[in-house]
Amino acid sequence: MQQLDWIVLSVTLLFIVFYGVYKTKGSKNVEDYILGNKETPWWTVGLSVMATQASAITFLSTPGQAYHDGMGFVQFYFGLPIAMVVISMTFIPIYHKLKVFTAYEYLEQRFDLKTRSLTAILFLVQRGLGTGLTIYAPSIILSSILGWNLTMLNIIIGILVIIYTFSGGTKAVNVTQKQQMFIIMLGMFITFFLILYLLPNDMTFSNAMHIAGANDKMNILDFSFDPENRYTFWSGITGGFFLMLSYFGTDQSQVGRYLSGKSDRESQMGLIMNGFLKVPMQFFILLTGVMVFVFFQFNPVPLNFNPVNKIAIEKSKYASEYHSLEKQLAQLSEEKKEFNLLYIDHLNQNYDNPILRKKLISLSGKEKDLHDEAKVIISKVDNKAETNDKDYVFIYFILHYLPSGLIGLLLAVIFSAAMSSSASGLTALASTTAIDIYKRNIKKEKSEKHFVNATKYFTLLWGVIAIAFACVGTLFENLIQLVNIVGSIFYGTVLGVFLVGFYIKFVKANAIFYSAVISQITIFFIYYYTIHIYPTGQEKLGYLWLNFIGASLTIILSILSQFVIKGNKKLLHNNADQF
Repeated sequence: MQQLDWIVLSVTLLFIVFYGVYKTKGSKNVEDYILGNKETPWWTVGLSVMATQASAITFLSTPGQAYHDGMGFVQFYFGLPIAMVVISMTFIPIYHKLKVFTAYEYLEQRFDLKTRSLTAILFLVQRGLGTGLTIYAPSIILSSILGWNLTMLNIIIGILVIIYTFSGGTKAVNVTQKQQMFIIMLGMFITFFLILYLLPNDMTFSNAMHIAGANDKMNILDFSFDPENRYTFWSGITGGFFLMLSYFGTDQSQVGRYLSGKSDRESQMGLIMNGFLKVPMQFFILLTGVMVFVFFQFNPVPLNFNPVNKIAIEKSKYASEYHSLEKQLAQLSEEKKEFNLLYIDHLNQNYDNPILRKKLISLSGKEKDLHDEAKVIISKVDNKAETNDKDYVFIYFILHYLPSGLIGLLLAVIFSAAMSSSASGLTALASTTAIDIYKRNIKKEKSEKHFVNATKYFTLLWGVIAIAFACVGTLFENLIQLVNIVGSIFYGTVLGVFLVGFYIKFVKANAIFYSAVISQITIFFIYYYTIHIYPTGQEKLGYLWLNFIGASLTIILSILSQFVIKGNKKLLHNNADQF
């Protein structure tokens, strides 16, 4: 971090915060504070929806996911465009017709108060965890790489978000997310083309893709039906569809974005924009990670990208053993570079040499073995150490190979993404608490000003809770997967409740409430016994299927419950007649 980097980072973040406060201060009523007075144009809705989902975890973890496992993760998003169409056709017209502030208001009108409260509480639990994670994830990685104090980073990110979110509510989130998305995409495009520039002079983009393909990084589609595979075409188009339908259709952090649209049509166009652009954006971010992998075929690569592990080993009795592995990796890197250059020469002569391709695969296999041996040593030093370094790959590349000024810009990208998703989370948590819990349950009449202030104070409260969670959280596995696992545990049940409400009119309140409770408890058990107790990569069920199972179980149980309740009522009625 040079002086220029600090200037770029500080100016960018302060501009976003003060711009958000300046443009949105002085909300007069609840509609203005929570829905931005319904004045948001469609393209701002679209950008806000994209920015809400694109957290810092996206830009830290996704390139690392591609570096290690290739492009297959893009299948996770295949259900998103379909979900956008369904939400635009069904969810949005109903929400706008009923003039709701939150998605859960609809459920009381369709069912009853306890169903509304149950779904609101499930949302508050999972989004509270998720918002803390969006603050914690970039903080722990930046603190590890840069040596910054973790707690201080959590507090700084949290306070920056609270300042403009508390001041301007949804409108502040919308106007700042436009700036944040611009910074994010500018930084990613510059990085992508800089990687191309840093590759050997005679290397084309096509050659880079050949090298990535030779190392199995370009296997985009997997049509297998194995439920243990996390990312397949089928899990993306089904489990991914249900996850996206629930996230964008029932999660207030997203519903609040398009409820602020000027009209049904503006909201629908914003979501369709997201459907068109989201998959290409994620593809591009993954491709950037693949390009980082190609870059390290010609440059020295560390045994483990997490510097905390390196520091711990240097102080242990295993230091010499680790250094031996580093020497082997250095020799292997030189050999790999030589064969890759030879492979490029053949490609430039329009000949994809199968012998060289097999040699590259063999060398990559040896490199993976060395990395696995390093993980064993790290675990010996500290059995609680995080050996999975996927989340550190991209930030390591940024800090070691990008020029001064651009490092500050990329760090601003990470902070901006953390702020955008955290701000959406806080406004959603505050509005749900204020409207679905507080306003619904107080008996006395209160003024508009009272509820605006209450929502602001709930924003502050949830901001403090999110920071507190971030300060005591623990990092495990790949962060982008962790966020989606947390969501998948809760989203299916909530989505099932909404789908029954929209499409199965004969199901009533008691049937759906008790079915949702049973479904959620069942999902907890399924998650624990098929995913949680197994090491990473050995799960018996891909977590995306939890969304499909949760939604389907809630729907089926509610239908059966309604028939049982109807049958019991008929039986009681007949008995009463006989009596």
